[in-house]
Amino acid sequence: MTILAFLFVLGVLIFVHELGHFLMARRIGVRVLTFSLGFGPKLVNIKRGDTEYCISLIPLGGYVKMAGENPEDTRTGAPDEFLSKGKWQRFQVLVMGPVMNLLLALVVMAVVLYQGAQAPAFEKDPVVIGTFTQNSVGAAAGLKAGDRVTMIDGKSVATWDQFSLAILPKAGRQVVVSYIRDGRPHELTVTPAAQGKYEMGDLGIQPTIHPEVDEVNPGAPADEAGLQKGDVVLAAGSERGPAYDRLIDIIRASGGKPLPLEIKRGGKLQTITVVPRQVNGSEYAIIGAQIRAFETITVNPGAFEAIRLSIKKNWEWASLIVQTLVGLFTHETSVKQLMGPVAIADLSGAAAQAGWISLLSLMSMISLNLGMLNLMPIPVLDGGHIFILALEGLARRDFSIRAKEKMLLAGFVLLLMLMVTVIYNDLMRIQWIEKLVPWR
Repeated sequence: MTILAFLFVLGVLIFVHELGHFLMARRIGVRVLTFSLGFGPKLVNIKRGDTEYCISLIPLGGYVKMAGENPEDTRTGAPDEFLSKGKWQRFQVLVMGPVMNLLLALVVMAVVLYQGAQAPAFEKDPVVIGTFTQNSVGAAAGLKAGDRVTMIDGKSVATWDQFSLAILPKAGRQVVVSYIRDGRPHELTVTPAAQGKYEMGDLGIQPTIHPEVDEVNPGAPADEAGLQKGDVVLAAGSERGPAYDRLIDIIRASGGKPLPLEIKRGGKLQTITVVPRQVNGSEYAIIGAQIRAFETITVNPGAFEAIRLSIKKNWEWASLIVQTLVGLFTHETSVKQLMGPVAIADLSGAAAQAGWISLLSLMSMISLNLGMLNLMPIPVLDGGHIFILALEGLARRDFSIRAKEKMLLAGFVLLLMLMVTVIYNDLMRIQWIEKLVPWR
C-alpha cells in the first residue's frame, strides 16, 4: 500500500509538472525530443512524431528534453529550437512546470473541500488555554489556564489554527510568547518541545475541548438512553468538562450505575442518563458509542466556496513553507524537520489507508511544496534557470557557457547537500536504523 500510494502521488505530481513544460514548449513552437517520467534506463517508450514518451527506472523526477535546449547541444539555428526563442518565451516554458503544480494543489484541495469534511470546532477560536498536556513546557514556563496567547515572536496568532502554524517549525528554538492574563499583557520566552518522529514544535497547551459522540451502536446503552451522533458531552456525573481520557475512565468505572451526562445538541443543553454495561465479564463498562476527543463542525461548501477555501488553505500552507525556508537560513527552524522520499512514502501509505480524501489532501500539500521549491533561485531547479535568464536580461547579454556551468555546478552541490540532509533525516526516523547510529 505504501509503495503504490507513493508511486501514485509522485507519478501524478511529476506528470503534471513536466506536462506544464511540454505544453508551453509546444505552444510556442519548440520541438520536444523526450517526455520522460523518471530518470535513468527507459522501461517503456513510445515515439509519436518528433517526441519520445517514456517511463524510466528511477521514479524520483522526470524531464522534458527540448531541441537546442543547452548551449553545448548541436544547434542548427532552426526556429523550433529552445535557445532560438526569446527570453520571454523561454521564461514561459520554464515557469509552467511549477505553475502547474501550484494549480494542481488548488484544484485538488478544492475537490477535497467540496466533498465536505468535519473539522475541530476550536481551530477558529481565540487561543485561550484550557488545559495542559503531560510535561507541558508551556506550563513549566509559567503559562496558566485562562491565559490568552496573542502573539508568537511578535506575530499575531488570532486562532488555534494560526498558533499551530506558528509553533510547528519552532521545535528546540526559543520563542517569545505574548499573552493576556486578567486583562494585562505579559510575555515570556519558552522553547517548544519536539513531538513525534517529524519533530514538530509543541508548547503542550490545549483549548477547552469537549468530547463528541461520533457513532452510537444500535441496542447499546447509549442508544437506549437516547444519545445521538454529534452530541457534545459537557459533564459526566458530578464532574464538569471532562476531557476524553477522563470521560472514558468515568464510563468504565460506572458499570451498572446510572450515569447522568450533560450534553449539547443543536445548541441546546439537556441531560441524558445512561447505564454503562459490562460485557463478557470484563472489569470495564461500556456504553456502546464511539467518542472522539473534540467537538467538530461540519463544512459542506458549494463549488465557489470550496475554491475560495482552497485558496485560503494553500495560502496558509505557502506562508508556512516560506517561514520554514527562511527559518533554515536564520536557524529558527531545525533541518531535522525536512522530509525526503522515504518520509513522503510513509505519509502516502498512512494517507492511503485513511482513504482517498486523505491521500488527495496530502497530494495537494506536496504539490504546493514542489511548485514553490522549484521556483527557488537555485541553479539546476526551474527557478535557478529563470534567475539566470533574468540576470542575462539585466546584463543585456548571454553569459558564457563556462559561467553557466559554474552556476549550475554550485546549484547541483547545494541540491546534493539538501538531498543528503533529507535522506539522513528520513533514515533516522526509522527506529532500527537510528539504534545503529552511535551519536543519536
